[in-house]
Amino acid sequence: MARVTVDGIQVEVANGSSVLQACEAAGKEIPRFCYHERLSIAGNCRMCLVEVEKAPKPVASCGYPVMDGMVVKTDTAVVRRARRAVMEFLLINHPLDCPICDQGGECDLQDQAYSYGADHSRYAENKRAVKDKYLGPLVKTVMTRCIQCTRCVRFATEVAGVPELGATSRGENMEITTYVEKALTSELSGNLIDICPVGALTSKPYAFVARPWELKRSDSIDVMDGVGTNISIHARGAEVLRILPRTNDAVNEEWMADKGRFSFDGFRRRRLDHPWVRAHGKLHRASWQDAFVAIARAMQGMHGDRMGAIAGDLCDAESLVALRDLMVSLGSPNLDCRQDGARYDTSRREFYMFNTTIAGIEDSDALLLVGCDPRHEAPVLNARIRKRYLAGRYPVGVIAHRAADLTYAAESLGDRPGALTGLLEGGHPFAEILKSAKRPMIVLGQAALAREDGAAILAACWKLAADVGALAPDWHGFNVLHHAASRVGALDLGFVPGQGGRSVAGMMSGGVDLLWLLGADEFHPARIGPDTFVIYQGHHGDAGAARADVILPGATYAEKPGTYVNTEGRVQRAFQAIMPPGEAKEDWRIIRAFSEVIGHTLPYDNLDAIRARLVEAYPVFAVQGLPRFGAGNLDGPAGEIGSLGNAAFAHGIGDYYLTNAISRASPTMQECSRVYNAPLVQAAE
Repeated sequence: MARVTVDGIQVEVANGSSVLQACEAAGKEIPRFCYHERLSIAGNCRMCLVEVEKAPKPVASCGYPVMDGMVVKTDTAVVRRARRAVMEFLLINHPLDCPICDQGGECDLQDQAYSYGADHSRYAENKRAVKDKYLGPLVKTVMTRCIQCTRCVRFATEVAGVPELGATSRGENMEITTYVEKALTSELSGNLIDICPVGALTSKPYAFVARPWELKRSDSIDVMDGVGTNISIHARGAEVLRILPRTNDAVNEEWMADKGRFSFDGFRRRRLDHPWVRAHGKLHRASWQDAFVAIARAMQGMHGDRMGAIAGDLCDAESLVALRDLMVSLGSPNLDCRQDGARYDTSRREFYMFNTTIAGIEDSDALLLVGCDPRHEAPVLNARIRKRYLAGRYPVGVIAHRAADLTYAAESLGDRPGALTGLLEGGHPFAEILKSAKRPMIVLGQAALAREDGAAILAACWKLAADVGALAPDWHGFNVLHHAASRVGALDLGFVPGQGGRSVAGMMSGGVDLLWLLGADEFHPARIGPDTFVIYQGHHGDAGAARADVILPGATYAEKPGTYVNTEGRVQRAFQAIMPPGEAKEDWRIIRAFSEVIGHTLPYDNLDAIRARLVEAYPVFAVQGLPRFGAGNLDGPAGEIGSLGNAAFAHGIGDYYLTNAISRASPTMQECSRVYNAPLVQAAE
């Protein structure tokens, strides 16, 4: 530790820290543009100048390392004069367009110009103008505003791992560009908007829509994947206008994936806002009472084992426990949350969780990916893997169908489960790499578990983890990567077939006479038997609603408070941002109201009561921190390793931008799908 005196305040900071970090530790605010704590140091803007005793001139505090006994002054006449001179240079070519700039009210340049800017300009020459660049359907550019801080270049290269941005020319002629005009191909491109300190990079869907002081902010959780990214939903009236990430170093740091950030325009389209009942082959608008009576009549005289329920990928824990309690009260063991048919062993939580934790990735020293593509299944988690890779000495092996760059170097070990056999037998060189690592990790994806031999692959990966030392008292290196936000919570609740119960496949094609779909849209409705009575409870008119006999309009995650469990088992709560449209209701309230109609009244009437029921019956739902733990029991999950198949792994997800009902209803996501998934047009020879 180094002792540094900042404006008379003595602080201790770690060796290797910068003077700027020491100043912040002392509670001093240092202006900056190019510096960002999660990016490399560039030292471009010179706004963070301070005086250091015995230094001949002011120094850029972001790139100047501390030394024991250093004395720093942050608010002297020399420092103020230097910062004002830097600000004058920055404003020489900056356009005076704050009234029409979407960054207005949140602009670092605006804030610091208020402190260090002059009330007039001494620059009489023409300002420069820069042509705007095309970066795709999400990021809007006004490059005349750019101050060349290069934050965007460093983010794209270092965090996103897609080095498509760079600078051309020098000095006043420098321009940030993609060199060849093309859309950015990163699933994290929206973060460029957040880190840009001026209005050069802004949100295309949000352009000229609102000012920040008009918006009401609500904390929530991103449900577009299984990472559980902490977000803030910004709404005006009944409409969500933008979604931004919140900082949580244990989960998403301060990044967010594009699908969660930009799919909010799907909230307003293709919505179910009142109940529907099918009569004579056509759906007719109905009242809540009529819809409940139609379901009650269908259930009349039906035995519980002829009823079933399937939960979708976006469900909150409150609605899951309500539907489970209803089905159990009716005597139905037919429950399932695995629309993809994934084969888990739910006897122990560690068999289906990301046990290393997301933050724990940085402590690992070797990685094996089996049947997963973290770049598209969990972009923020993939950025954490890349962060660990950039730290050095991090071998990565992949057994999967690989069609895209993971953003870090990885050795392909094959695309079939047979590669696992080679690792278990020790014949593959990568087996020695895993064994020699102190903290190896194995990450198993849904593409592997959704196969016929999924249980065997699960057992093989657990045994491999045990053989290479990934299961130790102080380290748990076995991980399952989920890309459905509701999956871990549903497994924790036991939303899987009970004794003698049917799975999703068993409930199809006449397996049950009544099927309750809770936001379940990720299978083709033609699989459902023609004589099955279908209740669809959800928020969008997607695949499930098209097959339904009764439609019950629910609420999206932005329209209700909810509890979600991410892939690492972290319990997090979201708050309501806007009201549901029309007659739509919170999902658990719909189920509770229906239970009263059929005489099986559920024992909770408000949000606090149902959450108390959650915690009482399933203690893991008590909201608290996520402790790190090792592997105490090495007994593996059920599954015969000898029954591994030989078919190649499939993709974990299809189109990244269209994976659920909300994103499929979003025009922005549809445009992204068109831009990024359209076949490349080749010029004629």
